[in-house]
Amino acid sequence: MHRPAQSALIDQNRREYGDRYAALSFPSDSAASSALARRNDLLADLEGRATSSANASKLDSQKLSPGCRACLEGNWSCLFITGNCNCRCFYCPTAQDVGGDPGTNNLDFPKVDDYVDYLARFGFSGASISGGEPLLVLEKSLKYLRAIRRRLGDGIHLWLYTNGTLLTADIAKRLRDAGLDEIRVDIGATGYALDQVKLAVGIIPHITVEIPAIPEEAERMQQKLAEMADCGVNYLNLHQLRLTNHNYLHLAGRGYTFLHGESVTVLESELTALEILRSSLDQQLALGVNYCSFVYKNRFQGAAGRRRAGAQIAKNHEEVTAAGYLRSLSLSGSQQDVQRQIERLQRLDPTGRQWLNAPNGKELQLAAALWSGQDDTGLELKLRYAEARILPAISYRNAFIEIPLNSQRKVAVERQAVSAEWCLGGDDWRQLEKEMSGNGNFPASGDSPLLQEMRRFEQLPMGLQDYY
Repeated sequence: MHRPAQSALIDQNRREYGDRYAALSFPSDSAASSALARRNDLLADLEGRATSSANASKLDSQKLSPGCRACLEGNWSCLFITGNCNCRCFYCPTAQDVGGDPGTNNLDFPKVDDYVDYLARFGFSGASISGGEPLLVLEKSLKYLRAIRRRLGDGIHLWLYTNGTLLTADIAKRLRDAGLDEIRVDIGATGYALDQVKLAVGIIPHITVEIPAIPEEAERMQQKLAEMADCGVNYLNLHQLRLTNHNYLHLAGRGYTFLHGESVTVLESELTALEILRSSLDQQLALGVNYCSFVYKNRFQGAAGRRRAGAQIAKNHEEVTAAGYLRSLSLSGSQQDVQRQIERLQRLDPTGRQWLNAPNGKELQLAAALWSGQDDTGLELKLRYAEARILPAISYRNAFIEIPLNSQRKVAVERQAVSAEWCLGGDDWRQLEKEMSGNGNFPASGDSPLLQEMRRFEQLPMGLQDYY
């Protein structure tokens, strides 16, 4: 029996693939339980040897590249400089045959200075050049790298993704001289040969191999670990195979077991990644191995974007939750009852920065840390959530602010309601207040339907994805 949230994702996956959904093999309950037991055994073996972060959705051998650290901290921007690629790897989730301006997160940056100003304005500590294949547009890639390094100096870590087929020692030197700190090579495009990777060793400071964990290549990858460490590779990043409409025909016929979720992923890919991570630790190699699960990317990178936007538009009495949503609390009642709370708040926060009295005198907006201990007589607590997004221009459909990047370019930050407005009084109020303990932190436990509904806006789930 699937939980309601799982059933909703199954319906979402079915709609995404339509008639083709029936051809996909998803695990039976018994197969899912068996696979989960295998994963638990792997995780138990990794406990104490591998680092677990991002609510246990990301595991590594205690050696993360500086770029991965910037991502983990929520301070990474990825610029897709071209949509074209000279390879057609079967696992690639995108079309790889489209052009267009350089862009990131639905923002186009055809002018290099606009992108550099964007990085500076939002305080990114890491930026990457991706594609497609960035070396197909080498001069453009170099132009963006030089401009970022010239403006932001050593305060930002720069890396570039490539399939390596066009890489030469001379190109590696030009990339380094333009300011590149790290190069990430997908050796799956070259039959797992390391020849191209070796061209960058000793030139670019950080060398990373970044590939999806392909089940049928598990043995070969485990054998390659020592060779990577010996030839100067610093890090190996393993991703989980993800099904999209672009790679469906390639992945659907490979006998994989697919998993439902925020996106359809490959079960065996996750188990393969954990096995390779374990093998690297068993071999005690000087190679940092990192498993970057799909749920980490989808949940934590998404939350980082929401927090970045939310910090720009949040009011003083609002909080940006761990999941990246804007939380708004208000007390409503008669003017007399509201005034009683104002007198209390004036003692707690004389500046009034964390609370606001509505013009009608019957509603009081306040930060969560201030409402603990309130006398709820005659009052109703209202709670609601919103999501903020950075957009290229104002849509005029939601509340917004404009942020100038420079004299010629602006971006918009809009907030949109994503929840109902919940009204709490009496027992509901006291239950939530008790569990939040007066510190504004949402309770990690609690089974009431209201708490369960709120929790998805407050916290990101723990662990790797469910198997179903």
